[in-house]
Amino acid sequence: MDGFVLKKLISAIILPPVGPLLLLALGLWQIGRRRPRPRLIGWWLAWGGVLSLFALSLPGVAVWLSGGLSPPSPTREEARRAQAIVVLGGGVRRRAEEFGGTDVLGESTLVRLRYGAYLHRQTGLPILVSGGAPEGGDAEAQVMARTLRDDYGLSARWIEDQSLDTRGNAERSAVLLAESGIARVLLVSERYHMRRASAEFERAGLTVIAAPTGAASDETGAFITRLPSAHAFHRSEQALKEWLGIAVMRLAQGAR
Repeated sequence: MDGFVLKKLISAIILPPVGPLLLLALGLWQIGRRRPRPRLIGWWLAWGGVLSLFALSLPGVAVWLSGGLSPPSPTREEARRAQAIVVLGGGVRRRAEEFGGTDVLGESTLVRLRYGAYLHRQTGLPILVSGGAPEGGDAEAQVMARTLRDDYGLSARWIEDQSLDTRGNAERSAVLLAESGIARVLLVSERYHMRRASAEFERAGLTVIAAPTGAASDETGAFITRLPSAHAFHRSEQALKEWLGIAVMRLAQGAR
């Protein structure tokens, strides 16, 4: 098992929904034991699993967990100080039936690419698209370049299509950009991903002007938007994944 698969497997076990469900299962197993102390521990574990699943589905919790993950959007003056725009991939829909069975961009990647195209029109800066094919099929960057051309009438100057994760995005993109003498970039990704992505690109030797996209907080209005939802649960899971990634990154840096 290679490192990429192992990392994904460990994340899947720790993060919701599997993590809380394992906590619940362990609690139920402890409750089934006859001795009082394990049963008491079991009740705590089981309720911990249930309550954590409920809490993570609350929009307010999702917003709280996402706090600190993203800087504000750049001003036009800040954006123009960059030398290139880097757009990170965020997933591909494989063999989309409505598009004739071709690979197309997933929702996250499409949001990022649209913002990258907007920034290009505001600044005139060249675009680098970054993302490999960890699950096979067309690389994310290739699909991004195709979409950029067909849907926006723009061309990507650089296509980084070998990376499997954010660190790979940063390291391989830095090599391509260095060949053109570029050291300062507008980095485009979604808000929840921006803190870790910026750190990885700065670690690779680039100066980063963060250009986050996606909703910063859209669950603070009417009462109905505060109710538990699958969308809020998904945002909570994304935020926890990023905090886990940041913790692992810091541990790795401290071990050097």
